[in-house]
Amino acid sequence: MSTDQRTTLPQAQQWLQDHDIHYVMAQFVDIHGAAKTKIVPARHLDLITHTGAGFSGYAIWGTGIARNGGDFYARADLSTLLPVPWLPGYARVVGDGHVHGKPHPLCPRVLLKTQIARLAEHGWTLNTGVEPEFILLKRDGKGDYKPADEFDVLDKASYDYKALSREQNLSFLEHVTEAMEIAGADVYQIDHEDAPGQYEINYVYSDALTSADRYIWFKMAASHAAEQLGMLCSFMPKPFADRAGSGLHFHASIADAEGRNLFEDKADPNGYELSQLGYHFLAGLLHHAPALTALCAPTVNSYKRLVVGNSLSGATWAPAYIAYGNNRTVLGRCPGGRIEWRLADAGANPYLVTAALIAAGLDGIARKLDPGTRVDDDLYEYTPAMLAEAGISYVPQHLGEAVDALEANKVLTQALGKEFVDEFVRLKRMEWVEYQRHVSDWERKRYADFF
Repeated sequence: MSTDQRTTLPQAQQWLQDHDIHYVMAQFVDIHGAAKTKIVPARHLDLITHTGAGFSGYAIWGTGIARNGGDFYARADLSTLLPVPWLPGYARVVGDGHVHGKPHPLCPRVLLKTQIARLAEHGWTLNTGVEPEFILLKRDGKGDYKPADEFDVLDKASYDYKALSREQNLSFLEHVTEAMEIAGADVYQIDHEDAPGQYEINYVYSDALTSADRYIWFKMAASHAAEQLGMLCSFMPKPFADRAGSGLHFHASIADAEGRNLFEDKADPNGYELSQLGYHFLAGLLHHAPALTALCAPTVNSYKRLVVGNSLSGATWAPAYIAYGNNRTVLGRCPGGRIEWRLADAGANPYLVTAALIAAGLDGIARKLDPGTRVDDDLYEYTPAMLAEAGISYVPQHLGEAVDALEANKVLTQALGKEFVDEFVRLKRMEWVEYQRHVSDWERKRYADFF
């Protein structure tokens, strides 16, 4: 039965019966992008469809609900019902956060839907394709983490056949691929990335909301498959200082009501096949890049990835430069009729990133912003003086700086809502302060007997 045949409650109830589903996992994500669920007996699907699965609002990161505040209800979107292949008899349904019977503006999925509605006013749909990178880890005898495949040790490991073809790794990748196909996401490429234990699974693009839903499903499936094999599938942006980190690149384009790609223009003099609308959208992203960094690189660890310099293999895929071109050293790559936004990392919340990209892009369109001069050079070879002469600036280099940029950005604050921005800034400032006060092993080794 196709997804559109389970959008009403009677259809969904029949679908559960036909597929021998006895329990439904009512799922939403918190402000960090972590999946949260309640298990609901299938006979109570009507409850979570009309009222929602209830959660204590204060127990969830980023709701802005006080201890004595109201409950948070995840109201099921029946079009997202899927059987959970690793849990026979279970299905998953994605919910939108509601408080006091109204969509909650701090729920990431609600926030994204609000921005999608702004596009719909123009008759537009944002299509996105994400490129999930992750690293397979396991604990060593000391309780620390190391790559799960002990033979995966190459300095330049990209596309390595030996690691990709090992039985444990293949088993993991096959399980995740099959789970994505159940979600309607056709996987078309799988590869070993730059770091030991690092992989990327590419699947087809979709509308932005479906894309965000699918990425959370991807993380759920990958985490379970890894656990079954005694591994941890880590979406930490930068687990190892001397190895490449994990990104979450967003490929974006706008379509009209007939499905035509409005970012495509074969006559583009730059040769990127990008339309004027696409360039204005791109200019909005570049203009708001410092503030977008807080949402695209939302952890302290993210900024170990967003620095100038190369990984051990001699390659890095985490551009710190606010520029564009068909070039993997810039934030906005233009591979042909679309924009590849390369700033986000694997720890980012896909709903929040996409909502912010829409807000920034629409500002660029409304003001007809110009992205400036294309950059074809390898910017990692530029000196500070060369960067200054070219007028190319950096993204924020730590979480505190990025949070300050978001808080000061009036366009994003208005679009995403002051209540949300205030809550995000509050949580991330707490994280930054805790990190600044933490005393690391590096400090002890360097300073304990130094003076």
